[in-house]
Amino acid sequence: MALDEESPLVDQIQPEYQTFNHARDIHILSWAFLLIFLAYGAAQNLQSTINTDGDLGTISLGILYTSFTVSSLFASTVVRKLGSKNALLLGTTGYWLYIAANLKPSWYTMVPASLYLGFAAAILWVGEGTYLTSTARSQANDHKLHEGTVIGHFNGEFWGIFAGHQLVGNLLTLALLKDGAEGSTSGTTLLFTVFLGSMTLGTVLMAFLRKRDGEKTEGEGDSSLGFYNLLASLWNQIITPLCDKRLLLIVPLIAFSGLQQAFVWAEFTKYYVQPSLGESGVGGAMAVYGVFDAICSLAAGRFTSGLTSITLIVSGGAFLQGGILIWLLNYSEPTGVLRTLYPLLIAAIWGIGDGVLMTQLNALLAMLFKHNMEGTFAQLKLWQSASIAVVFFLSPYISLQSMLFLMLAALLLSLAGFLFLVLKVEKIFSNRDS
Repeated sequence: MALDEESPLVDQIQPEYQTFNHARDIHILSWAFLLIFLAYGAAQNLQSTINTDGDLGTISLGILYTSFTVSSLFASTVVRKLGSKNALLLGTTGYWLYIAANLKPSWYTMVPASLYLGFAAAILWVGEGTYLTSTARSQANDHKLHEGTVIGHFNGEFWGIFAGHQLVGNLLTLALLKDGAEGSTSGTTLLFTVFLGSMTLGTVLMAFLRKRDGEKTEGEGDSSLGFYNLLASLWNQIITPLCDKRLLLIVPLIAFSGLQQAFVWAEFTKYYVQPSLGESGVGGAMAVYGVFDAICSLAAGRFTSGLTSITLIVSGGAFLQGGILIWLLNYSEPTGVLRTLYPLLIAAIWGIGDGVLMTQLNALLAMLFKHNMEGTFAQLKLWQSASIAVVFFLSPYISLQSMLFLMLAALLLSLAGFLFLVLKVEKIFSNRDS
């Protein structure tokens, strides 16, 4: 049976009757995430260098993303019950607790904080995808705009501002964290205290978001779900979407988006940046990564209007990342000015690739799966977090070259699945979208 015969490409849009400018909520959402993740992103980059006792930092990240993966199985149900705004507020508590645990890092603080953050992160990110898509759809309906264009612009703004967390957070790290064998404790305490302040501001800002009128914040049906109803809800949100061949073809690309992020955090900084630039240079390289990620996200969002533009942008980003992976397979330690330039250049190109993947994946899912936003974005975070956990757990046991071959194979597989999807549905999608 043909792929386009099995499931409709574009679901019917439910009418909205609000008349205000919904872009205001995207501005608030974007800046709130920047304030929260400038702290978490920088803390995550530091785990392998500041919490080294028994590989506490790396193992805690593996636990975190394993919890994230498992929690993604029921995150959509929680978001449906709470509503996306309340889910966003609940999700921020896990990040706050994780940063607080880093003030007194030990197995007794970091492991519980990582487990809870995995749950909270799943709730937060499913809530984010649901809230942003609902807001974009309301904006398009109220102002008679092209829905695909609004979704692309809103995703571009969100991911562009969000990507700035790598720049701001790592500049704070450079300014406050001191180099030295034993002299960084006070700097670390000050840094994480500042991070807690930033997260608190982000949470307060998020409280000013408007609730989406189209959401059923008190749940669907009976407010006291029984065990049978809970299982049915999980089945509908997690298993049913995987029966859609469109999503199955996108899953490899989703997984690769997680792999490439984890590779930058766990492998690139360790094997390419630190040997050339030192520990203090990791923050600088990640700041460059964040700048180009932000610029690319904003630009890609502006150019996104439908499946054709998404195809061109994703293909270009895949070509860049494939080229970098081949370069890294043949990489030799440079000398002179190139010793500084090469890691920064690779970080910049990798930031472009990440900006492409994050904006286009979210826009693509929002366009194709309007009927089940919570379940779809739960799938996005499920496969992303699972692939990130795989990198953190595999990293100590396989060679760098093996990891690079794994990344290259994943990229080729994901691009093939994506292009197959495009060949099957682009014509119908373009006709319905026009």
